[in-house]
Amino acid sequence: MLAGLVVSRRVRAIWIDEGAQGAKIDELLAEAGDQGVPVVRVDRGALDAVAEAQVHNGVIGFADGLPHQTLKSVLDATFAAGRDPLILLLDQVQYEQNLGAVLRTACASGVDAVVIPTRRGASLTATAQRIAMGGAEEVPVVREGMMSALATLRRAGVRIVGTDASATQLHTEADLTGALAIVMGGEDRGLSDPVADRCDVVVRIPMRPSRAVTSLNVSVSTALLLYERVRQIG
Repeated sequence: MLAGLVVSRRVRAIWIDEGAQGAKIDELLAEAGDQGVPVVRVDRGALDAVAEAQVHNGVIGFADGLPHQTLKSVLDATFAAGRDPLILLLDQVQYEQNLGAVLRTACASGVDAVVIPTRRGASLTATAQRIAMGGAEEVPVVREGMMSALATLRRAGVRIVGTDASATQLHTEADLTGALAIVMGGEDRGLSDPVADRCDVVVRIPMRPSRAVTSLNVSVSTALLLYERVRQIG
């Protein structure tokens, strides 16, 4: 909650469990006071009744919706700022917990936008935003069709790197510098064939042979790709 409040001006009110105490609560109260956000102490039952996420940890914020952005607007703004864009696309990632974890890593590693499909993919739910720990406030989540998004990237001159366990090239062998888009496949399916066909290169993350574990969690794979990019650009 505090991470989202620090970077956001959308929060209109905060409810806190009337029994909650401690340094984090004091820090939250101080930040809310600095921003002029009203705080109300309520009983736990009131928080349970309005919580959209399964866990609220005794604090709930009421906020306006996130601003809508398109992939083109993000690319235009990034190029105008003189930076090479880094875009992350999630091809049929199904679980909101994974989307939240990916957003947290995306924020920490310099991603300019996360693109999720209009169909067959996790949405930016309250649970995803909670797991993102403020990442959704800084990294725009753009909902567009994958084919349309890939076409927009190609027109903008952005290289597209896909990830799949069957690829021959390792992720550490690929050039991940410059204007780049990284495409991650879904938890069960990996990259769809139409998406893989539109990538400039497809890479894999090495794994030792195992009968029990045949793939990494998508949020872990995403972190490895993004931080290989961080390593390469120094």
